[in-house]
Amino acid sequence: MQDDRQASGQAKRKRLDPRQREREIVEGAVLYFSEVGFSGSMRDLAARLGISHALLFRYFPTKEALVDRVYERLFLSRWNPAWDALLDDRSVSLSERLMRFYAQYLAAIDNPAWVRTFVYAGLAGFNINQRYLKLIERKVIAPVARDLEKLAGRHGPAASEKALELSWGLHGEVFYLAIRRWIYGTRVTTDVEGFVALIVTKFLEGAPAALQPVRRARIRASPLTPGS
Repeated sequence: MQDDRQASGQAKRKRLDPRQREREIVEGAVLYFSEVGFSGSMRDLAARLGISHALLFRYFPTKEALVDRVYERLFLSRWNPAWDALLDDRSVSLSERLMRFYAQYLAAIDNPAWVRTFVYAGLAGFNINQRYLKLIERKVIAPVARDLEKLAGRHGPAASEKALELSWGLHGEVFYLAIRRWIYGTRVTTDVEGFVALIVTKFLEGAPAALQPVRRARIRASPLTPGS
């Protein structure tokens, strides 16, 4: 009886529309790689999906091809095109833009599949991380860094390395909330908007001042006193 049920289930799977089958494989791969990492084999993935190894390779002839689709499904599809307009809207203060963007961004990526896949990809040497971070640098880091320069009274043709590093620092601090939750398993705040507002406020109070050469010179020249 069990064999009959398995045969019936496999027969139903064979009748899936190719597009539906591909979506099923990609969704299964997202969960698989997020749980076992990218050292997991295609053969094991096929077994988990209940399909043959040959059928899996019919859709994705290489592991790299499947990883590319996982990247598109898990990372690129999470980027909301409305965020481009939000971050570029100079009619809204930088503070408001950052708070709105990062609250929405964190809600989009704060889940175990996204975070664990991102970390596993870096450890395995797949270029998912590099590709995604280049997108983030272009769409978020560089624009925020240029706005920082303006707040600091600097109007060069491009953002300085210091401004870029400060912008990366903000992004990393926001993302670290998801790392704490899904990698370290620690308890984190449930007030995401409050958390983002706190981090952005701290950032805007300190980052523009850090870019001003007079301010930096004073900090370097300040003598350390006992107990300081």
